[in-house]
Amino acid sequence: MNDDQMHSERYNKGMATRRKVLGDPHVDQALAAATDDDRPFQELITEAAWGHVWSRPTLTYRERSLVTIALLAALGHDGEVAMHVRATANTGATREDVYEALLHVAIYAGVPAANHAIKIAKQAFEQMDADKAV
Repeated sequence: MNDDQMHSERYNKGMATRRKVLGDPHVDQALAAATDDDRPFQELITEAAWGHVWSRPTLTYRERSLVTIALLAALGHDGEVAMHVRATANTGATREDVYEALLHVAIYAGVPAANHAIKIAKQAFEQMDADKAV
């Protein structure tokens, strides 16, 4: 039995969505780093976040990307903000979109949260530009 047969249909759908949004290198690295202790967490986020929420047809990947970045920024989840800013390369969200979403964070979640997230976004975009230049 291969891995796809061992997992639910929602997990498999979630894995496909996760790979589309975050990219194969990121997902491969996360899965390779999984241990027996955190493998259930990887399965949970693949099935619930990616297979159930991100795979729904109502919002586009671009729209989900912007909502996610704004929520993560508001909550101060810096590493996740950076990861989802990098994922905009796959979701169709533009830099302008990201900065517009972060303006909303400033108003609804506070200027310090938005200010910090803007710094993270700038760094992520700079790294993305540097990676393209290589």
